[in-house]
Amino acid sequence: MSGNKAVQKLSYIGGVLKVEKDEKYLRAKKRVENLKAFYLHFISYVLVNSMLFVFNLISDPGNWWFQYPLFGWGIGLLVHGASTFAFGIFGEEWEEKKIKKYMEKDR
Repeated sequence: MSGNKAVQKLSYIGGVLKVEKDEKYLRAKKRVENLKAFYLHFISYVLVNSMLFVFNLISDPGNWWFQYPLFGWGIGLLVHGASTFAFGIFGEEWEEKKIKKYMEKDR
């Protein structure tokens, strides 16, 4: 990967490989990318479903078919939001605990 100079900075201190700052940077970058993807997903959801609503009003006002893609896509959007924000359940602390647990297990 070009542009990942942070990964190249490694130091060996007291028998432990230190990449903490680099890992934090990469995790933060990944979170920002995920957040950006969610916002773009949300914007496209609002725009497309707004157009479907208007088209439904013009073409067949007695039959509200626009609600089916609205709800179906809405479920996908909710899942995407839950995975992006994770409500603090699987945050950085949880990741650190799991990493340490598996590192200890492999010794």
